[in-house]
Amino acid sequence: MSSQPIHYRVEPADLNAHLFRVTLRIARPAPEQTVSLPVWIPGSYLVREFSKNLQQLTARQGRNSLPLQQVDKNTWRVLSNPAKALELSYEVYALDSSVRTAWLDADRGFFNGTSLCLRVHGQEQQAHELELVATAASKHWSIATGLTAQSCGKDGWGRYLAADYDELVDCPVEMGAFWSGSFSACGIAHRFVVAGASAAFDGTRLLADVKKICETEIRFWHGAGRGAGARAPQRDFLFMLNAVDDGYGGLEHRNSTALICQRRDLPRLGSSAPSEGYGTLLGLISHEYFHTWNVKRLRPADFSRYRYDSEQYTQLLWFFEGFTSYYDDLLLRRAKLLDDVGYLKLLGRTINQVLQTPGRKIQSVAQSSMDAWVKYYRQDENTPNATVSYYTKGALVALCLDLTLRAEGRSNLDAVMRALWQRCHGGPMTQDDFAQVLCELGGRSFQPEIDAWIHSKGELPLQDLLERFGVRVHEDAAPLAQQLGLRVSETQGIQIKNVLRHGLAEQAGFCCGDEWLGLELAAAPTDPVAHGPRKPAPLAWRLHKLDDVALYAGQARQVCALVARDQRLLRLNLTLPQRASATAWRLTVEDARALGSWLDAQDLTDR
Repeated sequence: MSSQPIHYRVEPADLNAHLFRVTLRIARPAPEQTVSLPVWIPGSYLVREFSKNLQQLTARQGRNSLPLQQVDKNTWRVLSNPAKALELSYEVYALDSSVRTAWLDADRGFFNGTSLCLRVHGQEQQAHELELVATAASKHWSIATGLTAQSCGKDGWGRYLAADYDELVDCPVEMGAFWSGSFSACGIAHRFVVAGASAAFDGTRLLADVKKICETEIRFWHGAGRGAGARAPQRDFLFMLNAVDDGYGGLEHRNSTALICQRRDLPRLGSSAPSEGYGTLLGLISHEYFHTWNVKRLRPADFSRYRYDSEQYTQLLWFFEGFTSYYDDLLLRRAKLLDDVGYLKLLGRTINQVLQTPGRKIQSVAQSSMDAWVKYYRQDENTPNATVSYYTKGALVALCLDLTLRAEGRSNLDAVMRALWQRCHGGPMTQDDFAQVLCELGGRSFQPEIDAWIHSKGELPLQDLLERFGVRVHEDAAPLAQQLGLRVSETQGIQIKNVLRHGLAEQAGFCCGDEWLGLELAAAPTDPVAHGPRKPAPLAWRLHKLDDVALYAGQARQVCALVARDQRLLRLNLTLPQRASATAWRLTVEDARALGSWLDAQDLTDR
């Protein structure tokens, strides 16, 4: 019997039916005890309705069954005797392979507490115990979680303790026959588990590279001296990576992170040159680990306490996600996992993503943060026309502030981040805190930049700032899709995903969902003397890839696009772009010394 006020017993009950069985024991229930399942998970700003997967909920005290009243979509109430323990039992269907919810099959189990653990209203601050119980089908599995172990076997099955409900649901659980490795970074124990890896996976390479990332980020926040690890907020850390055929993403937690990547992107035995996909994975790891400080501790004051039953708004995601996106690749460069050329390539990609998004003229990054619940996480065909990403533009705002501070010679963004950590004691912060630290370290008010770059929709002074730090900006011809104002999928023919505002494709009448089948162009007129007057027949070509347009159109500027829409065949008069009608930025090193003064700058004295 558990001695803790709130106790959860979780079993992977039916692997083939994908069902977890949960028993919740409340030692001292309220006379009218209310419980609810969260509707969202912190870090992923969308109401996901986790209660849709909960079934067979029953309540009892001793041998007596008690009636449950459902109050709303995710809340239940039961009348109980406060002198007796109340026990609730239920099942949760788990077949979502993302990092946000829960999964269970014959090979692997995973869950976030927000998907499985009912919240006991009025007792959220009590200690919560999680008991993980193996079944016959899962007895050979191991467990990995950031929760504090109480009484566990060597494979991890057993009891874990959380100080409160927030900690319980902020420590996901991985279970299965996964690969596991460990390392120490600045004296802090780190564990890395990987599910779904192939026999070619090079775990030693992954651990060595991730150790460099962790040490670089710990020292970024806490200095280069031996005491850096002691000042870090995490006493240990767990990476949980699920390798799949097709997938990508991550979600931050207080002392762990859940990640998903393509199996082919893992480092491979016998391969010395890292793949582009592996570099992307390292960037994801860097991003989620940086969140250990920036969002899990240093966080919006709006998130001082999480409200799990409804949306929770902030205008600061440009800082917490955008600035983290700026530092994820920059710190890979400082960890020597990227060279200057590789870093500038990634930065150029981010710049082009923003410059090629018409929505940057419609929405500020502050508004983008507020609208995350209904726009960023609910993307549709009009998203690039109406929104800007607080990840990508937020990263460019960070870049501009960093280079402006460095150009003025008083400070840099690294120092601002560390000063914010100190000012807010690694806790809730506001935009006023940020503005005040900028002013103190930069020697002047940065309110004009905050107003123009964060709360307005004007262009950022990217080129001027980059060139001051040794970067040359080349404007190359953009890909044909961008010049036409299209975003397409080419897996099965040319499928139109997005039609960008004021582009040539929009003017021609293209629509999201169209299939671009071919193009038609008029043949050169025949010689009326030799052949007699007659109308020339058009030339029509089948298209399979967008590159086919240039192949078949030749020098023609006016063509007819043959399009299938709702089983109808349409002919759209399309003007093809002139040469270099749209450009894409390419960044190269112009002055290595000036560039190094930015990329190498760390100012990591032992604080």
